[in-house]
Amino acid sequence: MLQNNSALAQLKQQMRNNTPRVEGVIKATDRGFGFLETDDGESYFVPPPAMKQVLHGDRVGAILHEEGDKQSVEPDTLIESGMNRFIARVQKREGRLAVVPDHPSMKNALKARIKRSLDEDSIGDGDWVVARLVRHPLKPDDRAFFTQIDELVAKTDDPAVPWRVTLARHALEQECPDAGDDWPLLDEGLTREDLTGEPFFTIDGEKTRDMDDALRIEADEDGGWKLTVAIADPTAYIAEGHAADLEARTRAFTVYLPGQNVTMLPEQLADDLCSLWENQERPVLACTLKIAADGSLGDYRFFAATVRSQAKLAYDWISDWLEDQGEWHPSEAIGEQLKALEAMTQARSTWRAEHALVFKDRPDFVFDLDAAGNVLAIRTEERRIANRMIEESMIAANACCADLLAKHVGHGIFNVHRAFEPEKAEAAQEFLSGQDIQVEREALTELPRYRDLKRVLEGRDDAWLDARLRRFQGFTSMSAQPGPHFGLGLAAYATWTSPIRKYGDMVNHRLIKRVLKGEQAPAEASQQLTEQLTERRRLNRMAERDVKDWLYVRYLTPAAEAQETFEAEIINVNRGGMRVRLTANGATAFIPAPLMHSDRTKVVIDDKEGRIQIEETERFKLGDVIRVVLTEAREETRSLVGRPVD
Repeated sequence: MLQNNSALAQLKQQMRNNTPRVEGVIKATDRGFGFLETDDGESYFVPPPAMKQVLHGDRVGAILHEEGDKQSVEPDTLIESGMNRFIARVQKREGRLAVVPDHPSMKNALKARIKRSLDEDSIGDGDWVVARLVRHPLKPDDRAFFTQIDELVAKTDDPAVPWRVTLARHALEQECPDAGDDWPLLDEGLTREDLTGEPFFTIDGEKTRDMDDALRIEADEDGGWKLTVAIADPTAYIAEGHAADLEARTRAFTVYLPGQNVTMLPEQLADDLCSLWENQERPVLACTLKIAADGSLGDYRFFAATVRSQAKLAYDWISDWLEDQGEWHPSEAIGEQLKALEAMTQARSTWRAEHALVFKDRPDFVFDLDAAGNVLAIRTEERRIANRMIEESMIAANACCADLLAKHVGHGIFNVHRAFEPEKAEAAQEFLSGQDIQVEREALTELPRYRDLKRVLEGRDDAWLDARLRRFQGFTSMSAQPGPHFGLGLAAYATWTSPIRKYGDMVNHRLIKRVLKGEQAPAEASQQLTEQLTERRRLNRMAERDVKDWLYVRYLTPAAEAQETFEAEIINVNRGGMRVRLTANGATAFIPAPLMHSDRTKVVIDDKEGRIQIEETERFKLGDVIRVVLTEAREETRSLVGRPVD
């Protein structure tokens, strides 16, 4: 009788409307309880019984309970599941099938079934799979969690687990594309200049196969230089709309992981037909640009050409030779160019430091692996003079591309970076004011003013200030319209120098060719494409980080067992402790508050300011370099744990 009573339903709705409620995202812990974090930064305790109804990442509505000063919430409405698709390990127990999500805060096994198209006998205990949540206890008519196994990623004993699992987690392709061997040259309406007799050369890592840039430089009588940048031309083989083009558009970038690359283009093109191999004729898109003695850019000219690289050089060989080290020596014709390129690099770097901005040199950490994927060593590669020679050449060429597209096309694929988005500029201004740095809002939002501010801040050499300010700063995105790149200090920046590995560069190649042929430009790239390029770049970087974290844990397990000590920089402070980066190898480790002092109540963490007090004395802050002892290496969560040296 009461089941369909509209008055009762109305009464229940009134009670619900009068009950204090909150909405937010569930953050699980490995101790059974969790927190609901709202969009405005509030955090509410979720007790263990209530956590059995939700999963980490769920967006939920919840009832707020208050008992004196204590607050807790009881989730009762699912707004959006945080685990629609996830990586998990199979658990088979006495004929029952379940999956355990691969997440550091989730240890509960969820009942599962196997997709009909999969062979159930091929999936065993401990195997890695892609699973999907099909039932959730907060959904109407669902009483418990239930999942479906959609894909086998790797067997438990597969040595390629770190790579396969990471690529699957981010829904990235596992293999390079394959598209046959028939690749005729597509040069209709385009004239190529013959530069095969010119002494071009490439500079890359010793093992690089996808070489997409070759250089030729001549010193002028007035003290400046004429630099020609020749770039591999995959659009000479791949027509827009071809299957290989559509696949490259989907992938957007080549994924570079330790020990494995997953190419954007078929390897037949990326590593052979388009790659600028020594003594092989290759079609290129080129730009000759004038660089004045003071490093400023002058006139430039884009054109199509054919080149034959006369030398495949490596960064370390050149740097050693220029620094009078090692036994390698270039030919006379190449050596003269390398000296000119070194001088041009110094001039460009000086000009950019005064008129634009330059990045701080940070080392790269290179993993040496055996055939089974075991880490033999992690090498530190400093950014030496040869690296900077290529970097300055590419930045100059890309600045010219941005200028050409802005003037003659009006659109393209631009890298846009605003140091502070408008909604964060005010907060950044208040923060700087609190540090006795008075700036006007325009210094954070207008490029010329920001360049001046950035030089002042760098002159302070304050690691804490630099780290805190980064919390307000935005990220680089792809845009169809020209826009400033605050990180480089340039009014516009559009890359075209890596078309083998970046789809946006292929788009810009096609636009440049239309300018060369006098053709009308097509409609600008859709917002969907630029957003996809931005998102795929983010996923690629996360995949690289995740694989490295896995390998770091394996490599540093003996160091954790031996309680070895390392120098480290504090890179993040949160409510639970601080994260540090080991300067010797680039690994990151977490130092939880209980390992900073035996009495947790004596540790006061200000995560907003990035400072930590112990016994009322400030001990740590963002940017500090400290000594830490590795105490644990946890492969199941790919995390390192340490404690500060007393």
